[in-house]
Order: sequence, then structure tokens, then C-alpha cells
Amino acid sequence: MMIPERLRREVWEANLGIYRAGLVTMHSGNASGIDRRRGLVVIKPSGMDYDKLRPSDLVVTDLEGRQVAGKWRPSVDLRHHLYLYQRCPEIGGIIHTHSNYATSFAMLGRPIPAYLTAIADEFGGEIPCAPYADNAGDHLGEAVLKAMGRAPAVLLAHHGAFTFGPTPRAAFKAAVMLEDVAKTCHLGLLLGQPQPLPPEEVRKWYERYHTAYGQRRRD
Repeated sequence: MMIPERLRREVWEANLGIYRAGLVTMHSGNASGIDRRRGLVVIKPSGMDYDKLRPSDLVVTDLEGRQVAGKWRPSVDLRHHLYLYQRCPEIGGIIHTHSNYATSFAMLGRPIPAYLTAIADEFGGEIPCAPYADNAGDHLGEAVLKAMGRAPAVLLAHHGAFTFGPTPRAAFKAAVMLEDVAKTCHLGLLLGQPQPLPPEEVRKWYERYHTAYGQRRRD
């Protein structure tokens, strides 16, 4: 069963991206993407260092976790990615990291309120933190799914973070933005107690960012 080379490349670039952005170290974390038409998932191999990773090293499975391509074992987090893909048809890419500043909030079991316009822009409100879940069965996937809101990110108490989007590239962007705003909030909390933006201001910034920001293709 063939997997589109475009998706394989995009998943490889997302994995390389989280490494180059300093969101993961050595071989921790992972990125994946899904071909919905074929029902195939592409994911990083288990325990492989990012600086050695090549597109051909990526593992391809079906939505039941059966390996259909690749010589390496898939990430141990594959089960959690599959759980989300099976239940969230709008998701096309997933990133898992233990990035320092985001994980500092997760370590405390604390969500990140919409303190910043940048949080309102990308996340549309508070970035939630799921209660601690072990890695047995579907516990972790269930915790992420239950905590999901508008934000394309969920912190995992005592663990790290998951981000997601319609493509692996969008999930990668959310992971980078999550760490960026988490760092700013961490530093701000050292100086005092910030107040979240009012809900109506969050809504205004989110709507502008998702309707007017950036370029639109002209036919």
C-alpha cells in the first residue's frame, strides 16, 4: 500500500522541525500525520535520534496499528496518536513534546490562561491541562481527548504536551507557538500575577487572526 511521498516528507519535516526548534532532545517526542483516504498513519520510529532520521526511516501503519511499511518499530506513542485520529476526523497531524516551558506548567498541572494576544490568536483561549494519565492502554489518549477545547494543544500533567492540526505542519506550528507563549508566561509569572484577557477580547483577536491575518490565494 503506497503512502503519498508528500505526507512522508511533511511528517519528516515536522519531526526535524521540533528538534531544530529545541522542543525535543535526542529521541524524545514524535510527530505523525495521516492519509485519511487510505487510512494510513506515518510516524517517527521508536528511540531514533532526530539528527539521524531520514524520510525512509518513518513507519507507516493502518488505523489499527498494523505496520504496513518501514523496517523500524513505530513510536511507543503510536497508540495515543491512533486514538486521536480515530475519534477526531478533523485532525491530520499530531506532535508530542516535552518542551521545557510548556512542560513546566504541565508539571504543576496548570493550564495556561489567555494572558497574551498571541495565545488568543493561535489557541482561542486557555490552553488546557489534562489530569495525569499513565501510559497503559488508552488512558493517555482518553485524557487528551477529554481535555480538548478550541486550542490545538493540550498539556499533560507530569508529562508534556500534545498539539494537533489539520496537517503535520499546522501541528508543528502549534507546538512552536505553545512553547513560545509558555516561556513568556513563565517569565511574567516570576514578576507578578497577570490577568487573563477578557473573553470578548480573546474572541476578537482569534477571529481576526483566523480571517484576516496572512495571505490569501488570489485566483
